[in-house]
Amino acid sequence: MRRYLHKMRGSTRGASPRVSNAEVFWSWLGSFIGIALVAWLNSHWFPATDATLLIGSLGASAVLLYGAPRSPLAQPRNLVGGHIISAVVGVTVWLLFGAVPWLAAALAVATAIAAMHLTRTLHPPGGATALIAVIGSEQVHALGYLFVLLPATLGPVLLLLVALVINNIPATRHYPEVWR
Repeated sequence: MRRYLHKMRGSTRGASPRVSNAEVFWSWLGSFIGIALVAWLNSHWFPATDATLLIGSLGASAVLLYGAPRSPLAQPRNLVGGHIISAVVGVTVWLLFGAVPWLAAALAVATAIAAMHLTRTLHPPGGATALIAVIGSEQVHALGYLFVLLPATLGPVLLLLVALVINNIPATRHYPEVWR
């Protein structure tokens, strides 16, 4: 038990190193353009809806794509696959267990994580996508499996396109590390 509790003290690695101002700029620019594109399209395609194309998990994806583009969790397979798989799981769980919201929320996130692990598409924002499918508004629930395409596929693909352009402009950055 003592060894178990000792693990909770953390390691001796310290804080993450500070990145250069140029890295901060490119991270800012990529995330600004990526989220602006999705938000702009959302405002033109879905002005009377509950931000159907723009979901919170895309903000977390932007952090990975533009702030940590070399991370295995930010690679295209993980980004797109993680959101798609998690959306399918979230919608399915909502349809089967939506009458018990606490159970549906827990099942959606846990099952999405397991599915992403099994398919080698682990992308932490995918857990949020699964949760949004369960706890979203009536408009989100009304989408059913269309939620998988819009926003869970189109949103990440748009962010990916911006990441491919922006992350490859400076000589010090490249994206992606891998496609598969």
